[in-house]
Amino acid sequence: MHLSLAGEVARESWHALPDRFPQVALDEFVIMPNHVHGILALVGAGLAPPGAPNVKSTFSSHCSLPAVIGAFKSISTIKINRLLKRSGQLFWQRSYYEHIIRNGEDMKNAQRYILENPLKWSLDREYLESRKR
Repeated sequence: MHLSLAGEVARESWHALPDRFPQVALDEFVIMPNHVHGILALVGAGLAPPGAPNVKSTFSSHCSLPAVIGAFKSISTIKINRLLKRSGQLFWQRSYYEHIIRNGEDMKNAQRYILENPLKWSLDREYLESRKR
């Protein structure tokens, strides 16, 4: 995928999440033209991705999945709106899909899905409709 300026902002916002939430460990991530996929772990919540450093910190209730995703959406939307010289417009859909990765095999499958997702873009309904115009 070749990122637009908005896509660059989204990527930077994603990679900055551990600065805001030290308990967040990032894994695979991809930006698609109309959505993103990413794996993150809340280290210290009793869960961590395989190979994650052993972080000795007290898990903060402020570091929940809704708080992390909300911060990502909010920060990136504000920056994108500034970049595009607009105000108060939504950028992300309201909800998000979440899946708890329970074991190494599940992790490998999720990582593979994310890495291979760009190869499937030409099959996406939105892509196909844009080609008709």
